[in-house]
Amino acid sequence: MSSHQQVDHHDDHVHDHDHEHAGHDHDHDHEHEHHGGLKGWLYELFVPHTHDAADSIDDALESSTQGVRALKISLFILLATTVLQFLVVLISGSVALLADTIHNFSDALTAVPLWIAFILGRRAATRRYNYGYGRAEDLAGLFIVVVVALSAVVAAWQSIDRLFHPQPLHNLWWVLAAGLIGFAGNEIVAVYRIRVGRQIGSAALVADGVHARIDGFTSLAVVLGAGGVLLGFPLADPIVGLLISATIIVLLWGTVRSVGRRLMDGIEPELLDNAQAALERTPGVLSVPKLQLRWVGHRLQGAATIVVANAALSAVEETVDDARHQLERALPKLDDVVIQPVTGPAS
Repeated sequence: MSSHQQVDHHDDHVHDHDHEHAGHDHDHDHEHEHHGGLKGWLYELFVPHTHDAADSIDDALESSTQGVRALKISLFILLATTVLQFLVVLISGSVALLADTIHNFSDALTAVPLWIAFILGRRAATRRYNYGYGRAEDLAGLFIVVVVALSAVVAAWQSIDRLFHPQPLHNLWWVLAAGLIGFAGNEIVAVYRIRVGRQIGSAALVADGVHARIDGFTSLAVVLGAGGVLLGFPLADPIVGLLISATIIVLLWGTVRSVGRRLMDGIEPELLDNAQAALERTPGVLSVPKLQLRWVGHRLQGAATIVVANAALSAVEETVDDARHQLERALPKLDDVVIQPVTGPAS
């Protein structure tokens, strides 16, 4: 192989070593911001962070496959939940439950654009989209954020309307049961999507899991409201609805930051620290004056400039290759990296 191919091109190396490093230990001691007490529990419940260097899946195609599988299974669970709720609507005639059922059905369909985005992400790069189609996943995450915000606004509007125009609820025990069904179905989906989203590093899939969790608590609000009516407080339903709507808006901000950061090519500082340390411990690397990383969907791309000892070309090539392998071990989700060597004083 010529020196030009070895130093400047990296297309063929990424998956040629069968990922023997996937099982190796690498640094997991980076810090995430953690909140204590009730605030910490609520924050982790609705704004879970992704463990980007841990629990990772080391192949882009496999991670996309897992993402699509999670969306398929969760979509069917939510549709089954919606059908059960609709059957209770037919029995009880509850307008509030009908609204929640329609809400859950429309929210289940938000999995479709993310599903499409995962499929698009598998497509090979073209001359027009020469970085590939991974960014479609982040756009789908933005769409999910918009849908969640709109659902909060609609729920608040309906709650305000019920405050001024109270509506009687009938067959409240059926309404209670259907609300619990809605909560259980959404929570199962939330746990599953968030877990898979963390594993593959997909902020959009985690956002969709948070979306399902919020929907579950919206269904739980129907239960609390019906319980309040049973206890003789007819305005309990709209008041709880308003509280849930306000909570959705407040807690949605964390998801907006996560998805927006990806769209702006933001990166978690601990990932950059891990990459910097991996390059600096590579034998032959004197310093790392420039290092860039960015997420494209749930995969990482990067570029680095390293200062190497003023040695023979073959030694420089070997140092670049070692540096690339060190990066892949430290960042299992790394798809592509350009390493530019610059010679420095001989060691």
